[in-house]
Amino acid sequence: MGYYYDLHLHSCLSPCGDMDMTPNNLVNMAKLLGLDVIALTDHNTCLNCEAAMAVGEEVGVLVIPGMELTTAEDIHAVCLFPALENALAFSEHVDKNRIHVRNKAEIYGRQVIMDKEDNEIGEINDLLLPASFIGIGEAYRTAKEFGGICYPAHIDRDSLSILSVLGEIDEYCGFKTAELADISKLPELRAQHPILNSMNIITCSDAHYLENMRDAENTLDLPELSREAVIEYLDT
Repeated sequence: MGYYYDLHLHSCLSPCGDMDMTPNNLVNMAKLLGLDVIALTDHNTCLNCEAAMAVGEEVGVLVIPGMELTTAEDIHAVCLFPALENALAFSEHVDKNRIHVRNKAEIYGRQVIMDKEDNEIGEINDLLLPASFIGIGEAYRTAKEFGGICYPAHIDRDSLSILSVLGEIDEYCGFKTAELADISKLPELRAQHPILNSMNIITCSDAHYLENMRDAENTLDLPELSREAVIEYLDT
């Protein structure tokens, strides 16, 4: 059965995420747009996933805990996990293995942790945008060690993507899936990068603002609507 998805969304915890992207707002917007499953993938942290998952349970949207990891090469990769505990353990690992510099909220925006009622319960003071010490060649295997998966984000973009930085997707990386921002670019990219012919291809919004979230258009063909089924699909 096909389930409508968007597996790349940011909350107000991402420094470039709008403050209107609260757990309640983004999950309820997903519901209004007709999405069945979403993933919260803030930059280099999973600390707003618990609230978003709780809201999802209340309104009937499956929320997958995740992260948009910035690798050592400044490449963005989406990491998804089957359970909150896996995501939080990975988040702690990344926090110990990333560059720490003070956030300038007046420039980059605040990095706010919320509960399921959208109450502020914390704020991350170190900027979440800088690179981690995890290389793109080890990102997939590192996520797997925590029970999750990893794949390169928005490969069709001119910056912060695996193709813009390295020029190719090496089989060594182990990725089974690749994400495009603009699915219309897929035929051209497949001609240039044959490895994409053997990979799952998805397209997601990477929304940092509510108005950038997309209507339900693209589906995943899953045997059931569960986090495990989504991850198995993307890792096959």
